[in-house]
Amino acid sequence: MSASDAPDDLRVVHELADLAALVGRRRGLYVRWSRGPETDLDATSSTDELTGVPMPGLSANPLDVEDWWGDRPVELWVARRLYDYAHLPHDKGPGVRPWVLEGHETGRGPDNEPLVVDVEPLCWIGSHVIEEARDAVARQEPEWGTLRRSGG
Repeated sequence: MSASDAPDDLRVVHELADLAALVGRRRGLYVRWSRGPETDLDATSSTDELTGVPMPGLSANPLDVEDWWGDRPVELWVARRLYDYAHLPHDKGPGVRPWVLEGHETGRGPDNEPLVVDVEPLCWIGSHVIEEARDAVARQEPEWGTLRRSGG
């Protein structure tokens, strides 16, 4: 998909439960924190920030629930996946926000993150979902322990 094919009006998921339902129905979904599909699909690949080396795809993080998660709630899995990177809008500046995409892995980036090609943008993740994710993870702290992340 090229930038000209990217939807200008991606829907926004406003509830963690709705995002979890999407993840529960489909495999091969990723979350990417960036300025959005229109910008990313023009570039078609990410660049290693430390070295400046172009990589063979967009860096993203998988949303698929792993088998080891067992019968724990998908909503809590998704919250955990979002929590890990919720600091990125603060770190990367204005306009950076999470969006969900479908694609195929073509390699791994320097942080072992998947590099994804054949990207199909699906939806934006609303800021309320990120707050819900932070709250869900915080409620687990007595059982899980601290994750020692700033969380933005």
